Amino acid sequence: MIAFTVAFLLVWVNSYIGTSDMNNWFLENTLVFFFLGFLIITYKKYQFSDLSYLLICVYLCLHVYGSKYTYAENPLGYWLQDELHWSRNHYDRIVHFSFGFLLAYPMREFFLKWLRYPRWVAWMLPIEITMSVSALYELVEWAVADVFFKAQGDAYLGTQGDIWDAQKDIFLAFIGAIIATTIVSTIKRLAHIYSPEELAAMNIKP
Repeated sequence: MIAFTVAFLLVWVNSYIGTSDMNNWFLENTLVFFFLGFLIITYKKYQFSDLSYLLICVYLCLHVYGSKYTYAENPLGYWLQDELHWSRNHYDRIVHFSFGFLLAYPMREFFLKWLRYPRWVAWMLPIEITMSVSALYELVEWAVADVFFKAQGDAYLGTQGDIWDAQKDIFLAFIGAIIATTIVSTIKRLAHIYSPEELAAMNIKP
């Protein structure tokens, strides 16, 4: 946990110091402040597994690295565009996919371990929430870019001329969550790796 925290803080501070657009950095990191606040406030009572903290750390690092340059101008995205002959800088798409792929497991752990939901609910909710939160985020992006901070609109949205950008972002996050839950459920079923909470939900004594 400490290693993940230090690693993220280093990436976060670096993104702040080296940002090319300070206003965009604060807009992009608003949700990061809320998310970190939630993790800190709940830490004494509820703790994730090391795997969940690793996945959360990787996702947050991807996100704040994107905020350093704006998603549309991200150097890694440009490098991938050149190497893979993409038509645009797809770094934003990578992060949206990662939202579902990397955070589905921590969400599942939250519902299963903390809230004691049935296993099938703990599998389904991360997928549904990923899609719902992604749609909500796109609405927030629209409000921020077109209503409250019009000057930052293009940099914040990063649509790069794609009129279907919002829909594609939501779809990628949705697919990421489905892939993650499928991989985890398959591994658990084949290797019979179950947590005490899962065994209790199946009425099996550890």
